[in-house]
Amino acid sequence: MSEPAAGAATRRTVLLVDGENVDATLGASILGRRPQPEERPRWERLLQFCRDHWDTDDVVGLFFLAANDPLPMSFVQALLAIGYKPVPLSGAGNQKVVDLAIQRTLEALRDTGDDVVLVSHDGDFLPQLKDVCDGRRVGVMGFREFCNLGFSELGVEFFDLEYDVRAFNGSLPRIRIIPIDEFDPRDFL
Repeated sequence: MSEPAAGAATRRTVLLVDGENVDATLGASILGRRPQPEERPRWERLLQFCRDHWDTDDVVGLFFLAANDPLPMSFVQALLAIGYKPVPLSGAGNQKVVDLAIQRTLEALRDTGDDVVLVSHDGDFLPQLKDVCDGRRVGVMGFREFCNLGFSELGVEFFDLEYDVRAFNGSLPRIRIIPIDEFDPRDFL
């Protein structure tokens, strides 16, 4: 699935961002604390990565967020300014509103033929993601070591937020398997 298809420039890519999942994984599993604003991903780089990697100008970025009153307008305005369509959601306290909305969006994408990139580590999306693995390009962005193993079983293309997408301004304190051609001993000295 990593080879761009002929005519890729005319195909639309829909980027579905589970921002809470990325933020929680970054904070709890990598940093061990709540991330500071400058430590969070540069969200515009995800859109640009999709444009560059799949050679298309038609990328629709949907950024799902759980929102209660008041709406986090400064964040919503920032998302709008960089090209996302914010999807603020509310529901009952026991509802995972972001997960439900992304699942429903993946279900709606079954009939469009659009390429899909999911930004999440969450296995709750596996059934719906499997349904769009029908020959179109499908990818998942996240931190490889924290992604649900079911994503690799679907055969989707994986993009690491730090190493492939380069969504961060600095390096994160992650432990990863290093291909020997990328190994630099100075990183450890």
